[in-house]
Amino acid sequence: MFGVVLMLFCGTVSSYLFTSLPDALTRADLESYPGAFIAERAWENLKVLNDIGPKPTGSGANEKLTADYLKREIELIRASKHRNQDVLVEHQVVTGGYPIAFMGNPLTSIYRNVQNLVVKLPGENDNGTNPVLMLNSHFDSVASSPGASDDGASVAVMLEILRVISRQPVRNRYSIIFLFNGAEETPLQAAHGFITQHPWAKQVSAFLNLESAGSGGKEVLFQSGPQHPWMIDVYARAIRHPFAHAVAEEVFQSGLIPSDTDFRIFRDFGHVPGMDFAHMIEGYRYHTKYDNIDYLSLPVLQRTGDNILALTREMVNSDELANAGNEETTKGYSVFFDFLGLLFVCYSTDAAITINSLVAILAVLMPYFGLSRSVRRLGEATIIKEAVYGFLATVLGTVMSLIACLIMGRQLDAMGRALTWFSTPYLILGLYCCPALLCHCFAQVIVNKVFADKKTPLNLSQTVQSRLIGVSLFWALLVIPLTFFGIRSAYIFMVLLLVSVMSSLVIAVMGFQNTTRKWLAVHLGFQLLAMLWATQYYHMFMKLFVPISGRSGGAKNPEYLVGSIAALCTLLIGSYMMPLVQMLKRASELISRLTVFILIALLMACFTQVGFPYRDDSAKAPTVQRHYVTHVLRVYHDERGLVRDTDSGFLFREMDRNSVRMIRGVASPEEVIPMRQMNTCESEIFCAVPFYSMWHQIRFDNYWLPGPEPTTDDDVVTLAYQGREKLSDNRTRLTFTMEGSIQSSLIVGPKPGVKLVGWSLIDEVPATVFNGQLGHFALITHGLPGEPWNVTMDFEYADKHYESLLADVAIVTTFWEYHEKHTQDFTKLINKFPSWAHVIPSVAVMNIYVF
Repeated sequence: MFGVVLMLFCGTVSSYLFTSLPDALTRADLESYPGAFIAERAWENLKVLNDIGPKPTGSGANEKLTADYLKREIELIRASKHRNQDVLVEHQVVTGGYPIAFMGNPLTSIYRNVQNLVVKLPGENDNGTNPVLMLNSHFDSVASSPGASDDGASVAVMLEILRVISRQPVRNRYSIIFLFNGAEETPLQAAHGFITQHPWAKQVSAFLNLESAGSGGKEVLFQSGPQHPWMIDVYARAIRHPFAHAVAEEVFQSGLIPSDTDFRIFRDFGHVPGMDFAHMIEGYRYHTKYDNIDYLSLPVLQRTGDNILALTREMVNSDELANAGNEETTKGYSVFFDFLGLLFVCYSTDAAITINSLVAILAVLMPYFGLSRSVRRLGEATIIKEAVYGFLATVLGTVMSLIACLIMGRQLDAMGRALTWFSTPYLILGLYCCPALLCHCFAQVIVNKVFADKKTPLNLSQTVQSRLIGVSLFWALLVIPLTFFGIRSAYIFMVLLLVSVMSSLVIAVMGFQNTTRKWLAVHLGFQLLAMLWATQYYHMFMKLFVPISGRSGGAKNPEYLVGSIAALCTLLIGSYMMPLVQMLKRASELISRLTVFILIALLMACFTQVGFPYRDDSAKAPTVQRHYVTHVLRVYHDERGLVRDTDSGFLFREMDRNSVRMIRGVASPEEVIPMRQMNTCESEIFCAVPFYSMWHQIRFDNYWLPGPEPTTDDDVVTLAYQGREKLSDNRTRLTFTMEGSIQSSLIVGPKPGVKLVGWSLIDEVPATVFNGQLGHFALITHGLPGEPWNVTMDFEYADKHYESLLADVAIVTTFWEYHEKHTQDFTKLINKFPSWAHVIPSVAVMNIYVF
């Protein structure tokens, strides 16, 4: 139990260091720190942005209020700049498009008249071709969210950095571009408009992207490059408060996190290397009404501002930025990590091969030779035998713990108790970590019983030390293959081995192999360091994935993911403690106490309010259940363009494992229909679902509830048929005029035997499959209002005598922040949701044509 207490103590310390933030500077500190980032000034900008409210692209709040405010602030900064500085400002209104895939679903992304506010601080002798560093953030937000963290805080940080640098008397060596983009949530469109069309974009040699997937805390560097290891070297030199892990980069790029950032656009379309930073704490508030200034603090801005300002200054005055395009600087990856924000380490992947291999070998051989010297030849074979037993016990415990956690997760889900830990993550310790620990104890007991050797020449201390060699062997056999397969995250296990090497070295030098108490004291002392190292990853993964489980859909059981993370983190934290079970006189006492903890956690999770997943903001710690509800009108047209039918209803999106029960409760006494079981799936393109975010609605389950029509204006996006042109014997072009500046989407479903081979939207024609139908989806975002525009579609068919219908074409108009025109029925439906639910309402009109 003392070992369990040590683990909890280390977890508490690492949690404190994981979340601690520096003191914020105020205007009163200006005299003492004239060139420093002042959080109070950034906070004043953030408060204005927050008070504007939700800012979806195309809304007056985004295109008028926010853009005008930023223009005024930039002008004030330009007016207060140092006479040696220059501040160049451009207002970019841009139209374009590109193919992209999210979550494996290809689509066409079209944007019209979206806004970018671009500021350039010229460096020394900027001639228009010199390297430039770009800082990027976005000022739009999703509907229903003020976006204080995502991404208002980053905008405020960039304004303050611009203010500070523009007031310094000496210009930087290279120029800096500040890109405030107005269409990121749409997604990622304004960034594409800048990097592909703005003349300054050609100078950008590197970028820093400031994002958020939470509501405060430390900003983590979770993507870099790709390749370009010099960027990590600059980060290591510059950052005062490091928080960067290569494992975060590999997890994000694995697709486990349902999100993306402008980093992708700059990388893929601009071919520019960069760094991606995001706040990740309290992801419960991400994209909800609770992402507001009430849940942020000045220290959050101070820490981020200190780091990004220091990194910006270091980078724009470095030789590395000038050489960013050189072939020798672009190759290779870095392994990088920090230790609780106190120490930052980085080295190349080539060096990682040497380091990891050497540490892995030493971690096995050093304690072996140390013990061999103390027991001489009489016990050398026994050491090897006991090391093998230690390895087997670790493997057995790992397998048993994973199985136990998966069984626990399956049973909780079957009982309807999924996500009991969502608002109370401490329950994970009892529900999953204790069972994992218990399995490791059982594994040690089983191995002791099966392979007990009463004639062993080793004393108890030496036997346990031999078993610990088996633990090192387990990690070594994991580290070396991962390293040679290019998995940089192997450093996590390498550090555990390194601590074991240091412990073995001290024990060997001091000759403590034969003294139980002294050996144990040294071992536990070094394990404190190892447990501090390991528990930070428990906090990192849980603070990331627990909130994400509330927006990952209902198709997969989230208990499996959280249970697996808990089991693996328990192994990581306690692997070098498990063999100490052999030293217990009565291991049954430990096992019984762990069993009691598990039972208490189960009782709390299943039979008390503690296990209820969601909370409103009454305790100022909201953990809400998310719901997207759309009031839909569908209008079906025949081949002559005449209305052949209409229907209406409400579309619900299942955002987490428990959502469908809430949806059915809200719809009661009526029954909701699963999206893929609607009658329209038999006859209409993509089931006549008014898709507006293809990657979400295909990935998640949706439910349909028939209902009365919504109130809509005449400002829906229209698709007017202009005629057809025979391009060749087997190719026909249809021409349309599209009118309207509301968020919309276009769905084209070619008839059997017909292919869409070209359209005027972009050069490519991405295709996706839904409900067994091949179709083409275009997301169309409007910023500022625009004029009508022509759209052509070219269809090809094998039979040159083909005279039948070519395609089904649907145009969807989606109205966000449309509260004043919600019908009474829609308002009544929304009000049926409880206070701990966050509802994002919208209205959609879908016109379906056949040509």
